[in-house]
Amino acid sequence: MATLFSAAPISASSGRFALNLLLAVLAFIASIGMAGMIWGATDNLLVAGLFMLAFCLGIGMILLVATVRARIHSRPVRLLDTELLLGTIEDSASGVAITGPGGELLCANRQYETWFGGLPTPPGLPLDATTRMQLSSAALAARRDGLAQIAGLSTDRGLIDVIVRRAGNGDDHLVWRLHRSSEFDGLGDIMRMLGSEIGRRIGSAGVMTALVDGNGIGLVANRVFLQRALGSADAPSAGWAFAELLRSDGDMIRLAADPATADPVRLIQIPLDNQGGADATLFLLLDEPTGHGAEARAVATGDLHALLGMLPIGLAVAERDGRVLFMNSSFRRAAGLGPEATIVYPSDLVVEEDKAAVSDAVRRFSAGRGSASDLSVRLKERPEENVSLTIAAAKGLGKASVLLSLKDNSEESRLKRQVAQAMKMQAVGQLAGGVAHDFNNILTAIIGHCDLMTMRHIPGDSDYDDIQQIKHNSNRAAALTRQLLAFSRQQTLRPQILQIPDVISEISNLLNRLLGETVRLEVSHGRNLGTVRADPGQLEQVIVNLAVNARDAMPDGGMLTIHTYAVSQADVRRLGIEIMPVTEYTAMKVTDTGSGISAENLNKIFEPFFTTKEVGKGTGLGLSTVYGIVKQTGGFIFAESEVGAGTSFVIYLPVHEAPAKAAAARAPVKEASTELWGTGTILLVEDEAMVRAVAERALARQGYKVLTATNGEEGLEILEAGEEPIDLVISDVVMPTMDGPSMARAAREKRPDLPIIFMSGYAEEQLRRSIDLDNIGFLPKPFSVQQIGQAAREALADHARLS
Repeated sequence: MATLFSAAPISASSGRFALNLLLAVLAFIASIGMAGMIWGATDNLLVAGLFMLAFCLGIGMILLVATVRARIHSRPVRLLDTELLLGTIEDSASGVAITGPGGELLCANRQYETWFGGLPTPPGLPLDATTRMQLSSAALAARRDGLAQIAGLSTDRGLIDVIVRRAGNGDDHLVWRLHRSSEFDGLGDIMRMLGSEIGRRIGSAGVMTALVDGNGIGLVANRVFLQRALGSADAPSAGWAFAELLRSDGDMIRLAADPATADPVRLIQIPLDNQGGADATLFLLLDEPTGHGAEARAVATGDLHALLGMLPIGLAVAERDGRVLFMNSSFRRAAGLGPEATIVYPSDLVVEEDKAAVSDAVRRFSAGRGSASDLSVRLKERPEENVSLTIAAAKGLGKASVLLSLKDNSEESRLKRQVAQAMKMQAVGQLAGGVAHDFNNILTAIIGHCDLMTMRHIPGDSDYDDIQQIKHNSNRAAALTRQLLAFSRQQTLRPQILQIPDVISEISNLLNRLLGETVRLEVSHGRNLGTVRADPGQLEQVIVNLAVNARDAMPDGGMLTIHTYAVSQADVRRLGIEIMPVTEYTAMKVTDTGSGISAENLNKIFEPFFTTKEVGKGTGLGLSTVYGIVKQTGGFIFAESEVGAGTSFVIYLPVHEAPAKAAAARAPVKEASTELWGTGTILLVEDEAMVRAVAERALARQGYKVLTATNGEEGLEILEAGEEPIDLVISDVVMPTMDGPSMARAAREKRPDLPIIFMSGYAEEQLRRSIDLDNIGFLPKPFSVQQIGQAAREALADHARLS
């Protein structure tokens, strides 16, 4: 068990006590000095004493008030209780490890240490390179999204499921949980079983086992088989040809190493699922009983059933007429049958549509025709998903003539659906972001040319209104691209520390106007709501979008309820939502009494361009925008609905851990300067010709000399040529050959103070993280002639003020 915790820091309360004590001592010394001066001046000891008493009382009251105020307004320092943490995870059946902000191992339980033979730090476990890479990717995903899961990770201990969760006061720790996968590992589990204590017990019962690949080469066998077939229990357990170890004497099969007078063996063949492209078969070899009566057959049958009950795979046997003779517990569990439930025929397990196929397969294999095959069927207990039923002929088992194997893949199917949904949303988000980025370039050119044309026309001209209409429609298209960027989490956010009730209060009048007279709005707020870190404008858009959707779902009127409440860590645990980290949240629930959403559409409502409204009455981007804003803010959104009973959306935003005084009102918006004229030389780097032409004309009309380049390499050549001093660089970010950030880094090596503005359709904070350059400006696309002129003027003015 590892405990690599650092020493606990000095608490803020102890430091404050020491400071107060020092101030009290200094105040007492000062009071003595001042009392002495008064005594010397007045020669009255009583007056000096009274002054000293009053001074000490005043200073004491001041320190008392300061201490009380500090206790009221300060948050307790949360320290990591190592003993409580270890006591929580030590007895877990899963392997649990906790890593710190720097990736160091803080602690791990005994199960983790046993599995990995020590205390390796995840993701650097003693596994192959591919597996370690998967673990590293999961760690990055957990730090980004709060949770990451890997299902069926292949290790030398079999398949394991890994859950990595972001945790801690600062969300800077990772909790690693590793537990055995419910998915069957096929070859891996069988090979480990035969080489373990279970294999030894099977051998002590007189059963020889051998696992053989599709080419007849042995993979593993128990010691009893090695002793009988190869002459030594320590013989190599793999690499031998299975067929060469047997011989056939008419209808009887014997081991080749046995004498001719030895008893024959019964050969039971269990085909395994195709795992990793390698077919394998498990052979069970039992000595034929010397007797031939009913008692001997009963003993053999009992041994067979006991053996099948020990195997970790779902197995059942049926006789020649198709009746089921035996099912082990794994088969019952996979089929959804209780301990007391019984079936007569294998076809009783499946839905009506699959009965004929199962009955035909059982009949065919009981007659000795065909090899093992898999059937995709739907069970009566779980008709919503397909399972794999393997059927094979069983020879030499008396009444048993058909062997059935059923794999419990419900957990695997659930994980596959979750992964497929996550990948679909990610792919759609990437597509939406790429389309929006390219479309922003087109809109930049359209809006820019409209601005340039407006400069040559005045209101009243025949073309002026048409130009304004083009620009108005272009701005509407730009709003749609912002919604696509919001869904793909690539929009620019301006987060602030705020209270959700304040945001709702500011837009309450707008909501009343949007909802109209037939829809009544009710707002209620819970107590002790924590502050959240979010963009207030985008949070307003979330509320407005949900309110508009609710209004459209209530054409005949109804009620819209907005309720905010605090969610503690204990509440999160009770919710049981795996993707939500256990921390404190402020929740907002928006509920309407409208028509509701059907179950088949509920999983699609956050996808872009999906709408249940009539054609022409919705873009299908409202809820996708809400989803993107909430996820980019670090929150979660869930929907519940019932047709005819209304819909509820619940948004969970994590509480921002900061002192209450940090929560401030919105930052005042900086007023745009109306003066756009300027002087200087600007290097414009843009690979899109239409955007480059608009920006060049716009800057030239405002007094600047403009040099242009089509990519970063051309821009760098102009900078290095030095034929003319460059005062400002305005560059696109993504360009062929050399992108904007690479060019900027090379330019800053020679001119560290060179002002640079990047223009792009992607989110500003996302670009700043990837660019990693100081003192750069950002101009979002699409922009107008006035906006690029204002950005250039402000960048040059700031540079002149700092230099």
